[in-house]
Amino acid sequence: MAQRSFELARTRVTLFEALLRARDLKGGKHKIIEDHERKPLSYDDLVRAAFALGGKLDTLIKRRETAGILLPTGVGSTVTFFALHAIGRTPAMLNFTAGAMNLRAACDAANVRKILTSRIFIKRAGLEALEAELSKFAKLIYLEDVRKTIDLGDKILALTKGFFPRMFAAKGSPDDTAVILFTSGSYGTPKGAVLSHANLVANVEQGYAHVPFEPDWSFFSPLPMFHCFGLLGGVLLPLFTGHKTFLFPSPLAVKEIPKLIKDTGANVFFATDTFAQQYARNADDDDMKCIRLMVLGAERVKPETRDLYMKRFGVELLEGYGATEASPLISVNVPARNRHGTVGQFVPALEWRLEPVPGIDGGQKLYVRGPNVMRGYLDPTKPFGIDLLPEGWHDTGDVVDVDEDGYIRILGRVKRFAKVGGEMVSLNAVENYAQAVWPDHVHAAVALPDSRKGERIILFTDHAEATADALQAWCKANGASELAVPKRIVVIDDIPLLGTGKTDYVALSRMAAERFAEAKAA
Repeated sequence: MAQRSFELARTRVTLFEALLRARDLKGGKHKIIEDHERKPLSYDDLVRAAFALGGKLDTLIKRRETAGILLPTGVGSTVTFFALHAIGRTPAMLNFTAGAMNLRAACDAANVRKILTSRIFIKRAGLEALEAELSKFAKLIYLEDVRKTIDLGDKILALTKGFFPRMFAAKGSPDDTAVILFTSGSYGTPKGAVLSHANLVANVEQGYAHVPFEPDWSFFSPLPMFHCFGLLGGVLLPLFTGHKTFLFPSPLAVKEIPKLIKDTGANVFFATDTFAQQYARNADDDDMKCIRLMVLGAERVKPETRDLYMKRFGVELLEGYGATEASPLISVNVPARNRHGTVGQFVPALEWRLEPVPGIDGGQKLYVRGPNVMRGYLDPTKPFGIDLLPEGWHDTGDVVDVDEDGYIRILGRVKRFAKVGGEMVSLNAVENYAQAVWPDHVHAAVALPDSRKGERIILFTDHAEATADALQAWCKANGASELAVPKRIVVIDDIPLLGTGKTDYVALSRMAAERFAEAKAA
Protein backbone atom coordinates (compact mmCIF):
# COMPACT_ATOMS: atom_id res chain seq x y z
CA MET A 1 0.00 0.00 0.00
CA ALA A 2 1.25 3.51 -0.84
CA GLN A 3 2.44 5.60 2.10
CA ARG A 4 -0.12 8.15 3.25
CA SER A 5 0.87 11.73 3.95
CA PHE A 6 0.31 13.47 7.26
CA GLU A 7 -1.94 16.52 7.00
CA LEU A 8 -1.97 18.83 10.00
CA ALA A 9 -5.26 20.40 8.89
CA ARG A 10 -7.06 17.07 9.47
CA THR A 11 -6.18 17.20 13.16
CA ARG A 12 -8.08 20.43 13.84
CA VAL A 13 -11.34 18.77 14.90
CA THR A 14 -12.89 17.47 18.11
CA LEU A 15 -13.09 13.75 18.83
CA PHE A 16 -16.82 13.70 18.18
CA GLU A 17 -16.34 15.48 14.85
CA ALA A 18 -13.61 12.95 13.94
CA LEU A 19 -16.13 10.17 14.64
CA LEU A 20 -18.74 11.87 12.45
CA ARG A 21 -16.19 12.43 9.70
CA ALA A 22 -15.44 8.70 9.65
CA ARG A 23 -19.17 7.93 9.57
CA ASP A 24 -19.61 10.21 6.58
CA LEU A 25 -16.78 8.44 4.79
CA LYS A 26 -17.72 4.81 5.56
CA GLY A 27 -21.49 5.18 5.81
CA GLY A 28 -23.71 5.10 8.87
CA LYS A 29 -24.61 1.42 8.43
CA HIS A 30 -20.98 0.29 8.51
CA LYS A 31 -20.44 -2.11 11.45
CA ILE A 32 -17.57 -0.57 13.35
CA ILE A 33 -17.37 -1.87 16.93
CA GLU A 34 -18.05 -5.09 18.82
CA ASP A 35 -17.10 -6.67 22.14
CA HIS A 36 -17.43 -9.97 24.02
CA GLU A 37 -21.23 -9.63 24.12
CA ARG A 38 -21.16 -10.10 20.32
CA LYS A 39 -23.60 -7.30 19.46
CA PRO A 40 -21.82 -5.23 16.80
CA LEU A 41 -22.72 -1.55 16.46
CA SER A 42 -22.68 0.53 13.30
CA TYR A 43 -21.57 4.16 13.23
CA ASP A 44 -25.24 5.16 13.38
CA ASP A 45 -25.81 2.90 16.39
CA LEU A 46 -22.79 4.34 18.21
CA VAL A 47 -23.75 7.97 17.55
CA ARG A 48 -27.37 7.43 18.60
CA ALA A 49 -26.36 5.54 21.74
CA ALA A 50 -23.97 8.37 22.65
CA PHE A 51 -26.75 10.95 22.23
CA ALA A 52 -29.25 8.84 24.23
CA LEU A 53 -26.87 8.29 27.16
CA GLY A 54 -25.50 11.83 26.89
CA GLY A 55 -28.98 13.28 27.20
CA LYS A 56 -29.35 11.60 30.59
CA LEU A 57 -25.83 12.41 31.79
CA ASP A 58 -26.40 16.07 30.90
CA THR A 59 -28.63 16.42 33.97
CA LEU A 60 -26.30 14.43 36.25
CA ILE A 61 -22.93 16.01 35.45
CA LYS A 62 -22.49 19.76 35.54
CA ARG A 63 -20.76 21.76 32.84
CA ARG A 64 -17.01 22.07 33.42
CA GLU A 65 -17.26 19.04 35.71
CA THR A 66 -14.80 16.25 34.95
CA ALA A 67 -16.44 12.82 34.93
CA GLY A 68 -14.49 9.75 35.93
CA ILE A 69 -14.96 6.57 33.85
CA LEU A 70 -14.37 3.36 35.78
CA LEU A 71 -15.26 0.68 33.23
CA PRO A 72 -13.63 -2.22 31.40
CA THR A 73 -12.69 -2.02 27.74
CA GLY A 74 -15.76 -2.57 25.59
CA VAL A 75 -18.67 -1.06 23.70
CA GLY A 76 -20.21 0.30 26.92
CA SER A 77 -17.08 2.22 27.85
CA THR A 78 -16.77 3.57 24.30
CA VAL A 79 -20.40 4.75 24.22
CA THR A 80 -19.92 6.41 27.62
CA PHE A 81 -16.75 8.14 26.41
CA PHE A 82 -18.49 9.62 23.36
CA ALA A 83 -21.67 10.38 25.33
CA LEU A 84 -19.64 12.74 27.50
CA HIS A 85 -18.15 14.37 24.40
CA ALA A 86 -21.59 14.75 22.84
CA ILE A 87 -22.59 16.97 25.79
CA GLY A 88 -19.27 18.76 26.17
CA ARG A 89 -17.96 17.06 29.31
CA THR A 90 -14.39 15.91 29.90
CA PRO A 91 -13.76 12.25 30.82
CA ALA A 92 -10.96 11.12 33.12
CA MET A 93 -10.14 7.47 32.55
CA LEU A 94 -9.62 5.76 35.91
CA ASN A 95 -7.36 2.75 36.39
CA PHE A 96 -9.35 0.30 38.50
CA THR A 97 -6.18 -1.74 39.13
CA ALA A 98 -4.30 1.20 40.69
CA GLY A 99 -5.70 0.85 44.22
CA ALA A 100 -7.84 3.17 46.31
CA MET A 101 -5.00 5.49 47.36
CA ASN A 102 -3.83 6.19 43.80
CA LEU A 103 -7.40 6.57 42.57
CA ARG A 104 -8.18 9.05 45.35
CA ALA A 105 -5.12 11.09 44.34
CA ALA A 106 -6.13 10.90 40.66
CA CYS A 107 -9.69 12.06 41.35
CA ASP A 108 -8.48 14.91 43.55
CA ALA A 109 -6.01 16.07 40.89
CA ALA A 110 -8.63 15.89 38.10
CA ASN A 111 -11.44 17.39 40.20
CA VAL A 112 -13.53 14.23 39.74
CA ARG A 113 -16.59 14.11 41.99
CA LYS A 114 -18.79 11.89 39.78
CA ILE A 115 -17.68 8.45 38.58
CA LEU A 116 -19.49 6.51 35.85
CA THR A 117 -19.32 2.79 36.47
CA SER A 118 -21.34 -0.44 36.36
CA ARG A 119 -22.74 -2.66 39.11
CA ILE A 120 -22.16 -5.78 37.00
CA PHE A 121 -18.55 -4.80 36.34
CA ILE A 122 -17.82 -4.11 40.01
CA LYS A 123 -19.30 -7.47 41.02
CA ARG A 124 -17.52 -9.49 38.30
CA ALA A 125 -14.18 -7.79 38.95
CA GLY A 126 -14.50 -8.11 42.73
CA LEU A 127 -14.14 -4.37 43.27
CA GLU A 128 -16.61 -3.99 46.14
CA ALA A 129 -13.92 -2.77 48.55
CA LEU A 130 -12.72 -0.20 46.02
CA GLU A 131 -16.33 0.85 45.39
CA ALA A 132 -16.77 1.52 49.11
CA GLU A 133 -13.61 3.64 49.26
CA LEU A 134 -14.50 5.66 46.13
CA SER A 135 -17.99 6.37 47.43
CA LYS A 136 -16.45 8.23 50.38
CA PHE A 137 -15.38 11.15 48.17
CA ALA A 138 -17.27 10.78 44.88
CA LYS A 139 -20.78 9.99 43.72
CA LEU A 140 -20.89 6.72 41.81
CA ILE A 141 -23.32 6.78 38.89
CA TYR A 142 -24.25 3.28 37.76
CA LEU A 143 -24.93 3.07 34.03
CA GLU A 144 -27.48 0.27 34.47
CA ASP A 145 -29.60 2.68 36.52
CA VAL A 146 -29.19 5.48 33.97
CA ARG A 147 -30.15 3.24 31.04
CA LYS A 148 -33.37 2.18 32.81
CA THR A 149 -34.53 5.80 32.65
CA ILE A 150 -34.11 6.02 28.85
CA ASP A 151 -37.66 5.81 27.51
CA LEU A 152 -39.23 5.87 24.04
CA GLY A 153 -39.14 9.65 23.92
CA ASP A 154 -35.42 9.68 24.68
CA LYS A 155 -34.80 7.13 21.93
CA ILE A 156 -36.78 9.17 19.39
CA LEU A 157 -34.83 12.30 20.39
CA ALA A 158 -31.54 10.41 20.03
CA LEU A 159 -32.64 9.19 16.61
CA THR A 160 -33.36 12.77 15.56
CA LYS A 161 -30.00 13.97 16.87
CA GLY A 162 -28.35 11.13 14.98
CA PHE A 163 -29.74 12.51 11.72
CA PHE A 164 -28.41 16.01 12.51
CA PRO A 165 -25.46 15.30 14.81
CA ARG A 166 -23.49 18.45 14.12
CA MET A 167 -26.49 20.56 15.06
CA PHE A 168 -26.99 18.87 18.44
CA ALA A 169 -23.45 17.91 19.55
CA ALA A 170 -21.71 20.25 21.97
CA LYS A 171 -19.47 22.79 20.27
CA GLY A 172 -15.84 22.80 21.24
CA SER A 173 -12.33 23.71 20.16
CA PRO A 174 -9.73 21.16 19.01
CA ASP A 175 -7.49 22.62 21.72
CA ASP A 176 -9.96 21.91 24.53
CA THR A 177 -9.14 19.11 26.95
CA ALA A 178 -10.47 15.87 25.46
CA VAL A 179 -9.42 13.40 28.13
CA ILE A 180 -7.34 13.13 31.26
CA LEU A 181 -5.20 10.01 31.36
CA PHE A 182 -2.93 8.96 34.16
CA THR A 183 0.59 7.69 33.64
CA SER A 184 1.14 4.03 34.41
CA GLY A 185 2.82 4.54 37.77
CA SER A 186 5.52 1.97 36.96
CA TYR A 187 8.11 4.03 38.83
CA GLY A 188 6.06 6.30 41.12
CA THR A 189 2.73 8.03 41.72
CA PRO A 190 0.66 8.35 38.50
CA LYS A 191 0.44 11.86 37.03
CA GLY A 192 -2.52 13.28 35.11
CA ALA A 193 -1.72 14.02 31.46
CA VAL A 194 -4.02 16.60 29.87
CA LEU A 195 -4.61 15.64 26.22
CA SER A 196 -6.53 17.83 23.80
CA HIS A 197 -8.82 16.73 20.98
CA ALA A 198 -6.14 17.81 18.49
CA ASN A 199 -3.48 15.77 20.33
CA LEU A 200 -5.42 12.52 19.95
CA VAL A 201 -6.66 13.13 16.41
CA ALA A 202 -3.11 14.09 15.40
CA ASN A 203 -1.73 10.84 16.81
CA VAL A 204 -4.35 8.84 14.89
CA GLU A 205 -3.31 10.65 11.71
CA GLN A 206 0.39 10.18 12.48
CA GLY A 207 -0.05 6.47 13.05
CA TYR A 208 -2.17 6.06 9.95
CA ALA A 209 0.39 7.92 7.83
CA HIS A 210 3.30 5.95 9.28
CA VAL A 211 1.90 2.40 9.25
CA PRO A 212 0.49 0.83 6.05
CA PHE A 213 -2.99 -0.35 7.13
CA GLU A 214 -5.01 -2.18 4.49
CA PRO A 215 -8.57 -0.79 4.16
CA ASP A 216 -10.31 -4.11 4.93
CA TRP A 217 -8.32 -4.98 8.05
CA SER A 218 -10.09 -5.32 11.40
CA PHE A 219 -8.64 -4.72 14.87
CA PHE A 220 -8.63 -6.70 18.12
CA SER A 221 -7.70 -5.01 21.40
CA PRO A 222 -7.83 -6.38 24.97
CA LEU A 223 -5.83 -3.42 26.31
CA PRO A 224 -7.45 -1.25 29.00
CA MET A 225 -8.97 2.03 27.84
CA PHE A 226 -7.56 3.79 30.90
CA HIS A 227 -4.16 3.30 29.23
CA CYS A 228 -3.35 5.47 26.22
CA PHE A 229 -2.18 2.51 24.11
CA GLY A 230 -5.59 0.87 24.56
CA LEU A 231 -7.63 4.05 24.08
CA LEU A 232 -5.88 5.28 20.97
CA GLY A 233 -4.73 2.04 19.33
CA GLY A 234 -7.73 -0.12 20.16
CA VAL A 235 -10.55 2.43 19.95
CA LEU A 236 -9.88 5.85 18.41
CA LEU A 237 -7.58 4.79 15.57
CA PRO A 238 -9.91 2.14 14.10
CA LEU A 239 -13.06 4.22 14.71
CA PHE A 240 -11.61 7.31 13.04
CA THR A 241 -10.17 5.39 10.07
CA GLY A 242 -13.10 3.08 9.38
CA HIS A 243 -11.68 -0.24 10.59
CA LYS A 244 -13.92 -2.48 12.66
CA THR A 245 -12.55 -3.07 16.14
CA PHE A 246 -13.28 -5.90 18.57
CA LEU A 247 -12.78 -4.91 22.20
CA PHE A 248 -12.18 -7.39 25.00
CA PRO A 249 -12.46 -6.40 28.68
CA SER A 250 -9.23 -7.90 30.02
CA PRO A 251 -5.82 -8.89 28.63
CA LEU A 252 -5.63 -11.58 31.33
CA ALA A 253 -7.94 -14.04 29.54
CA VAL A 254 -4.97 -15.74 27.91
CA LYS A 255 -6.89 -18.86 26.86
CA GLU A 256 -9.95 -17.09 25.48
CA ILE A 257 -8.27 -14.30 23.50
CA PRO A 258 -6.46 -16.49 20.90
CA LYS A 259 -9.75 -18.28 20.13
CA LEU A 260 -11.55 -14.96 19.70
CA ILE A 261 -8.85 -13.66 17.38
CA LYS A 262 -9.45 -16.66 15.14
CA ASP A 263 -13.22 -16.38 15.46
CA THR A 264 -13.28 -12.66 14.58
CA GLY A 265 -10.62 -12.99 11.87
CA ALA A 266 -8.82 -9.96 13.32
CA ASN A 267 -5.84 -8.66 11.35
CA VAL A 268 -4.41 -6.02 13.69
CA PHE A 269 -3.57 -6.89 17.29
CA PHE A 270 -2.01 -4.84 20.08
CA ALA A 271 -0.36 -6.35 23.16
CA THR A 272 2.64 -6.27 25.46
CA ASP A 273 5.46 -8.81 25.29
CA THR A 274 4.42 -10.43 28.58
CA PHE A 275 0.86 -11.03 27.42
CA ALA A 276 1.92 -11.97 23.87
CA GLN A 277 3.98 -14.86 25.24
CA GLN A 278 1.04 -16.11 27.28
CA TYR A 279 -1.36 -15.90 24.33
CA ALA A 280 1.02 -17.93 22.17
CA ARG A 281 1.43 -20.61 24.83
CA ASN A 282 -2.35 -21.02 25.10
CA ALA A 283 -3.13 -20.86 21.37
CA ASP A 284 -3.56 -23.57 18.79
CA ASP A 285 -1.37 -23.27 15.73
CA ASP A 286 -4.11 -21.75 13.56
CA ASP A 287 -5.61 -19.40 16.16
CA MET A 288 -3.54 -16.34 15.29
CA LYS A 289 -2.60 -16.87 11.66
CA CYS A 290 -5.15 -14.24 10.56
CA ILE A 291 -3.01 -11.50 12.12
CA ARG A 292 -1.28 -9.27 9.55
CA LEU A 293 0.01 -6.53 11.83
CA MET A 294 0.91 -7.15 15.48
CA VAL A 295 2.33 -4.25 17.47
CA LEU A 296 3.85 -4.72 20.91
CA GLY A 297 4.58 -1.84 23.24
CA ALA A 298 5.05 -0.83 26.90
CA GLU A 299 8.04 -3.17 27.35
CA ARG A 300 10.94 -4.64 25.35
CA VAL A 301 10.12 -7.37 22.84
CA LYS A 302 12.21 -10.44 23.60
CA PRO A 303 13.89 -12.37 20.75
CA GLU A 304 12.24 -15.59 21.91
CA THR A 305 8.81 -13.96 21.59
CA ARG A 306 9.64 -12.97 18.01
CA ASP A 307 10.79 -16.49 17.18
CA LEU A 308 7.71 -18.02 18.78
CA TYR A 309 5.27 -15.96 16.72
CA MET A 310 7.12 -16.40 13.46
CA LYS A 311 7.43 -20.19 13.86
CA ARG A 312 3.93 -20.81 15.20
CA PHE A 313 1.84 -18.30 13.28
CA GLY A 314 4.01 -16.69 10.61
CA VAL A 315 3.53 -13.33 12.34
CA GLU A 316 6.32 -10.74 12.30
CA LEU A 317 6.19 -8.74 15.54
CA LEU A 318 6.55 -4.96 15.34
CA GLU A 319 7.88 -3.08 18.34
CA GLY A 320 6.68 0.43 19.06
CA TYR A 321 7.30 3.13 21.63
CA GLY A 322 5.11 5.74 23.20
CA ALA A 323 4.21 7.77 26.24
CA THR A 324 0.88 8.81 27.70
CA GLU A 325 2.06 12.40 27.30
CA ALA A 326 2.40 11.88 23.52
CA SER A 327 -1.10 10.42 23.02
CA PRO A 328 0.91 7.92 23.04
CA LEU A 329 2.64 6.97 19.75
CA ILE A 330 6.18 8.29 19.29
CA SER A 331 7.66 5.64 17.00
CA VAL A 332 6.96 2.17 15.63
CA ASN A 333 8.50 -0.33 13.25
CA VAL A 334 6.57 -1.15 10.08
CA PRO A 335 6.53 -4.39 8.07
CA ALA A 336 8.83 -3.24 5.25
CA ARG A 337 11.26 -1.55 7.67
CA ASN A 338 11.30 -3.69 10.81
CA ARG A 339 14.63 -3.38 12.56
CA HIS A 340 14.82 -5.76 15.53
CA GLY A 341 16.16 -4.31 18.76
CA THR A 342 14.73 -0.89 17.96
CA VAL A 343 11.32 0.72 18.40
CA GLY A 344 11.26 1.98 14.82
CA GLN A 345 11.37 5.51 13.45
CA PHE A 346 9.60 8.64 14.66
CA VAL A 347 6.04 9.25 13.43
CA PRO A 348 5.55 12.23 11.08
CA ALA A 349 5.49 15.83 12.36
CA LEU A 350 7.19 14.97 15.65
CA GLU A 351 10.21 17.05 16.66
CA TRP A 352 12.85 15.48 18.87
CA ARG A 353 16.12 16.32 20.53
CA LEU A 354 18.67 14.52 22.70
CA GLU A 355 20.48 15.77 25.79
CA PRO A 356 23.37 14.03 27.56
CA VAL A 357 22.86 12.53 31.01
CA PRO A 358 25.82 12.79 33.41
CA GLY A 359 27.32 9.38 34.10
CA ILE A 360 25.49 7.57 31.29
CA ASP A 361 27.47 6.79 28.13
CA GLY A 362 26.15 5.55 24.80
CA GLY A 363 22.75 7.21 25.03
CA GLN A 364 21.04 10.51 25.73
CA LYS A 365 17.72 11.65 27.17
CA LEU A 366 14.93 12.11 24.64
CA TYR A 367 12.67 15.17 24.44
CA VAL A 368 9.73 15.37 22.02
CA ARG A 369 7.43 18.12 20.78
CA GLY A 370 4.60 17.98 18.24
CA PRO A 371 0.87 18.07 17.58
CA ASN A 372 0.33 14.88 19.61
CA VAL A 373 2.22 16.03 22.70
CA MET A 374 0.07 17.06 25.67
CA ARG A 375 -0.37 20.58 27.00
CA GLY A 376 0.96 19.54 30.38
CA TYR A 377 0.26 17.68 33.61
CA LEU A 378 -2.56 18.44 36.00
CA ASP A 379 -1.49 20.80 38.74
CA PRO A 380 -3.06 19.23 41.86
CA THR A 381 -2.68 22.51 43.77
CA LYS A 382 -5.12 24.37 41.49
CA PRO A 383 -8.63 23.36 40.34
CA PHE A 384 -8.41 22.65 36.59
CA GLY A 385 -4.83 23.93 36.70
CA ILE A 386 -2.28 22.69 34.16
CA ASP A 387 1.48 22.73 34.60
CA LEU A 388 2.35 23.62 30.98
CA LEU A 389 5.33 22.07 29.23
CA PRO A 390 8.25 24.49 28.70
CA GLU A 391 8.00 25.60 25.05
CA GLY A 392 5.97 22.44 24.36
CA TRP A 393 8.87 20.03 24.98
CA HIS A 394 8.15 16.82 26.91
CA ASP A 395 11.01 15.18 28.79
CA THR A 396 10.35 11.46 28.21
CA GLY A 397 12.82 10.41 30.89
CA ASP A 398 14.06 7.73 28.49
CA VAL A 399 17.70 7.24 27.55
CA VAL A 400 17.89 6.40 23.86
CA ASP A 401 20.22 6.09 20.91
CA VAL A 402 19.05 7.24 17.46
CA ASP A 403 21.01 5.89 14.49
CA GLU A 404 21.68 7.61 11.16
CA ASP A 405 18.48 6.12 9.68
CA GLY A 406 16.35 7.47 12.53
CA TYR A 407 15.76 4.15 14.30
CA ILE A 408 15.45 4.47 18.06
CA ARG A 409 17.00 2.08 20.52
CA ILE A 410 15.73 2.35 24.10
CA LEU A 411 18.53 1.94 26.64
CA GLY A 412 16.33 2.53 29.68
CA ARG A 413 14.71 5.21 31.76
CA VAL A 414 16.90 7.64 33.66
CA LYS A 415 15.21 6.25 36.78
CA ARG A 416 16.19 2.76 35.66
CA PHE A 417 19.90 3.31 36.12
CA ALA A 418 21.63 2.42 39.39
CA LYS A 419 24.84 4.05 40.60
CA VAL A 420 27.01 1.14 41.73
CA GLY A 421 30.57 1.82 42.83
CA GLY A 422 30.47 5.21 41.12
CA GLU A 423 29.31 3.82 37.77
CA MET A 424 25.86 3.97 36.17
CA VAL A 425 24.42 0.49 35.54
CA SER A 426 21.29 -0.04 33.43
CA LEU A 427 18.69 -2.10 35.28
CA ASN A 428 17.17 -2.95 31.91
CA ALA A 429 20.52 -4.45 30.89
CA VAL A 430 20.56 -6.53 34.08
CA GLU A 431 17.14 -7.92 33.17
CA ASN A 432 18.34 -8.65 29.63
CA TYR A 433 21.34 -10.59 30.98
CA ALA A 434 19.06 -12.65 33.22
CA GLN A 435 16.75 -13.25 30.26
CA ALA A 436 19.70 -14.55 28.22
CA VAL A 437 20.63 -17.02 30.96
CA TRP A 438 17.07 -18.11 31.79
CA PRO A 439 15.00 -17.29 28.67
CA ASP A 440 11.86 -19.15 29.75
CA HIS A 441 11.36 -17.09 32.88
CA VAL A 442 10.48 -13.53 33.90
CA HIS A 443 12.93 -11.23 35.68
CA ALA A 444 12.88 -7.69 37.09
CA ALA A 445 15.69 -5.64 38.64
CA VAL A 446 15.44 -2.81 41.17
CA ALA A 447 18.04 -0.82 43.10
CA LEU A 448 18.28 -0.10 46.82
CA PRO A 449 20.51 2.40 48.64
CA ASP A 450 23.81 0.91 49.83
CA SER A 451 26.05 2.66 52.35
CA ARG A 452 29.24 1.32 50.77
CA LYS A 453 28.56 1.27 47.01
CA GLY A 454 25.86 3.91 46.60
CA GLU A 455 23.24 1.44 45.39
CA ARG A 456 22.90 -2.32 45.17
CA ILE A 457 20.92 -4.27 42.57
CA ILE A 458 18.26 -6.79 43.55
CA LEU A 459 16.99 -9.19 40.90
CA PHE A 460 13.53 -10.69 41.25
CA THR A 461 12.80 -13.83 39.22
CA ASP A 462 10.20 -16.57 38.94
CA HIS A 463 12.97 -19.13 38.28
CA ALA A 464 13.46 -21.21 41.43
CA GLU A 465 16.99 -22.32 40.47
CA ALA A 466 18.41 -18.92 39.49
CA THR A 467 21.76 -18.15 41.14
CA ALA A 468 24.09 -15.16 41.18
CA ASP A 469 26.99 -17.48 40.25
CA ALA A 470 25.32 -18.60 37.01
CA LEU A 471 24.55 -15.00 36.06
CA GLN A 472 28.08 -13.88 36.93
CA ALA A 473 29.56 -16.65 34.77
CA TRP A 474 27.43 -15.55 31.80
CA CYS A 475 28.40 -11.90 32.27
CA LYS A 476 32.09 -12.79 32.42
CA ALA A 477 31.88 -14.98 29.31
CA ASN A 478 30.02 -12.29 27.37
CA GLY A 479 32.04 -9.27 28.43
CA ALA A 480 29.35 -7.68 30.61
CA SER A 481 30.40 -5.60 33.61
CA GLU A 482 30.58 -7.41 36.93
CA LEU A 483 28.85 -4.40 38.47
CA ALA A 484 25.72 -5.52 36.60
CA VAL A 485 25.62 -8.81 38.51
CA PRO A 486 23.04 -8.59 41.34
CA LYS A 487 24.45 -9.58 44.71
CA ARG A 488 21.06 -10.86 45.70
CA ILE A 489 18.47 -12.81 43.71
CA VAL A 490 14.97 -13.11 45.13
CA VAL A 491 12.70 -15.87 43.83
CA ILE A 492 8.96 -15.11 43.82
CA ASP A 493 6.03 -16.95 42.26
CA ASP A 494 5.00 -14.13 39.92
CA ILE A 495 6.50 -10.78 38.96
CA PRO A 496 3.81 -8.18 39.85
CA LEU A 497 2.24 -6.39 36.89
CA LEU A 498 0.21 -3.25 36.50
CA GLY A 499 -3.15 -3.39 34.71
CA THR A 500 -1.37 -2.34 31.52
CA GLY A 501 0.93 -5.38 31.58
CA LYS A 502 4.00 -3.38 32.62
CA THR A 503 6.16 -4.56 35.51
CA ASP A 504 5.14 -2.90 38.78
CA TYR A 505 8.53 -1.61 39.89
CA VAL A 506 6.99 0.39 42.75
CA ALA A 507 5.68 -2.82 44.34
CA LEU A 508 9.01 -4.59 43.73
CA SER A 509 11.03 -1.74 45.25
CA ARG A 510 8.78 -1.82 48.31
CA MET A 511 9.18 -5.60 48.51
CA ALA A 512 12.96 -5.32 48.18
CA ALA A 513 13.17 -2.63 50.87
CA GLU A 514 11.11 -4.76 53.26
CA ARG A 515 13.16 -7.90 52.65
CA PHE A 516 16.46 -6.02 52.86
CA ALA A 517 15.37 -4.41 56.14
CA GLU A 518 14.39 -7.85 57.50
CA ALA A 519 17.77 -9.31 56.50
CA LYS A 520 19.60 -6.37 58.08
CA ALA A 521 17.61 -6.70 61.30
CA ALA A 522 18.33 -10.42 61.44
